[in-house]
Amino acid sequence: MKAGFLLVIFELCANMCLSNETAGIPLVKTQENFKPNLLLSNYTDEQYPHNTVPDLSREKSKPAFSMRSFTEMNTNFGFNLYRKIAMKHDNNIFFSPLSLTFVLSIFLLASNGETHNQIVHSLNLHLLKGKENQLPAFCQQLRDNITKNQEFNILQNSFSFIQKDFQIKDGFHNLSKQYFDMEFLMVDFHNSTLAKNIVNEYIKQKTRGKIPAMFDTFDQQAKIILVNYFLFRGKWLHPFSTRFTEVETFYIDNYRSVQVPMMFKTERVASTFDKNLQCVVLKLPYKGSAHMLIVMPEEEADFMDLEDHLTIELVESWLKTMEIRKMDIYFPKFKLDQSYQIEELLQDMGIKDLFSFKADLSHLTDQRYMKISKVLQRAVIEVDEKGTEAAAISGSEIIAYSLPPTVRVNRPFLFMIYEETSNALLFVGRVINPTEL
Repeated sequence: MKAGFLLVIFELCANMCLSNETAGIPLVKTQENFKPNLLLSNYTDEQYPHNTVPDLSREKSKPAFSMRSFTEMNTNFGFNLYRKIAMKHDNNIFFSPLSLTFVLSIFLLASNGETHNQIVHSLNLHLLKGKENQLPAFCQQLRDNITKNQEFNILQNSFSFIQKDFQIKDGFHNLSKQYFDMEFLMVDFHNSTLAKNIVNEYIKQKTRGKIPAMFDTFDQQAKIILVNYFLFRGKWLHPFSTRFTEVETFYIDNYRSVQVPMMFKTERVASTFDKNLQCVVLKLPYKGSAHMLIVMPEEEADFMDLEDHLTIELVESWLKTMEIRKMDIYFPKFKLDQSYQIEELLQDMGIKDLFSFKADLSHLTDQRYMKISKVLQRAVIEVDEKGTEAAAISGSEIIAYSLPPTVRVNRPFLFMIYEETSNALLFVGRVINPTEL
């Protein structure tokens, strides 16, 4: 894998009927004695420490929210969103659940009332009974953990383009900067051509040219464009040799096939076979603390049945029954470049008010009639002999069912990329046709 890139953007728009008292006020007024609970006035200062995840030991009556809880929540959210995408797309899929969780965490900082509650329920945070306010702190901790890994490279950041006469609250400004290292830049969306050029050029620079242009035009009512991005690079722990890569047949279905460059190597890898879902599961390691999990259904197996059953519990059962053995592995080179209008999918998952003028974004601004108009995600990944995304191998002595000594990934497959120290699902995808983006 040469690079995995993820870009998430949301656009905040206002109704034409704006409050007169907010017009023309500068972007941010900084208060000298800012405290985190200025934004979330019903929470205590202890629940939003500046540098650490809150200590939950004092509140024994409520369930603890650990890093494991956070990553499990993110994984199941990712699988739920995957199913929504799969229902609308028959082709390749690739996106980052973690980046979208970060975006929804920013929405939590901005929202209140029913809008806030809908986001909480979509992430299953309501099960934590009041602990959902700690989500930004866990995002910060996970972000720090995965971006400091020396074995592979992950760049992650957020920045906002804000209409020059639009005022955001000090609380949102300070907390989004604290937990997400948010940059704030002022533009004039009324001059749409200049604004488009400024935004596209900044995105191009931040993504190192991976996304040369993102926008063709802007909504004239746009007030904020927020961008959250991942740039992820890693190398296989044991690379494929280019000398063994040959063109072979990849079977899309019973009627269609394509010719693809098929990589080959012999390696000791962790693997298992799920008899119920009739699929082979391989765990390929990268340098560092990440791995790719490859799930390929048998020729006559039901691909949709596998997708319907995806949960964190299923993945953990695969990992527990894996055994490390020497195998011949054939794996196709591929590149994906996928873009999605995520707002429709989020509405299907219960987040409805955020995208209408019912939205309560009173922690973001005093201005009325605000809504989120767009949530876009674009993700790029390229898998070759050198790598894909980083990883470290592990397995157990238990094997559920024996596998042949040769595994040839020449049919549609799912793949997931995990960061192992935190068990965080970074990316999830599906390859139906490796010759298409």
